[in-house]
Amino acid sequence: MTGTKTSKKKAPGKSPALRNSTRKTAGPNVKKTPSARGPLAADRVAAILKALDEAYPDAVCALHHRTPWELLVATILSAQCTDVRVNMVTPELFRRFPTPEAMAKATLPELEALIKTTGFFRNKAKSIQGAARKIIADFGGKVPETLAELTTIPGAARKTANVVLGVCFGKAEGVVVDTHVFRIARRLELAKGDTPQKVEQELMQVLPPDHWIRFSHQVIHHGRKVCIARNPKCNVCNLEPLCRSKDKTWQS
Repeated sequence: MTGTKTSKKKAPGKSPALRNSTRKTAGPNVKKTPSARGPLAADRVAAILKALDEAYPDAVCALHHRTPWELLVATILSAQCTDVRVNMVTPELFRRFPTPEAMAKATLPELEALIKTTGFFRNKAKSIQGAARKIIADFGGKVPETLAELTTIPGAARKTANVVLGVCFGKAEGVVVDTHVFRIARRLELAKGDTPQKVEQELMQVLPPDHWIRFSHQVIHHGRKVCIARNPKCNVCNLEPLCRSKDKTWQS
């Protein structure tokens, strides 16, 4: 017996337009939260900056000073020393030697005795006196206002120059990267560099220039109060939802 073949017709498929129309899409009022695990997108950076603005709206430089000269000296002294300690030393230092001219005439033993508690006091005494003499000789006794000029001054590397430019002259030519900024930028994965110089260059790529100055002030405050080196206080951190390191155990 010979049978006859019957053909089965396939049910008509959905057209591409119909298939697309049935896909689930987010409604117009659904807002996406920047992911802590997603790429370093502009919205995530903006969310981090907003959180810092909310937590530290009035963050400023913690080093006490009245003039660009005083801030330059205080910043040189702050290397490997806390701002609190520097602020204990500078009132008497500036009472005795208030100007570059006065400090240029001081003896090294006089300067060393006044700044001894800041650590590395012999090198720092040479630096601040060298800075005074350089400013007198090359800049008419006034602290210069450019990065190129500031970094020719003894003891004034790029970080010190960025501090003086940002705080005293409102010029953002870079991002101040101290130990707190270095640590937190890497924890947030805003940067991955293994040196302050590399981290600064990465931050300059991802942060809007109008945030460069206050970002450093805010992160320094955050690093002292919340995101400390050992056992950071993630449970009270307003950056925790955006942090890519919140589940890690930090020992240093």
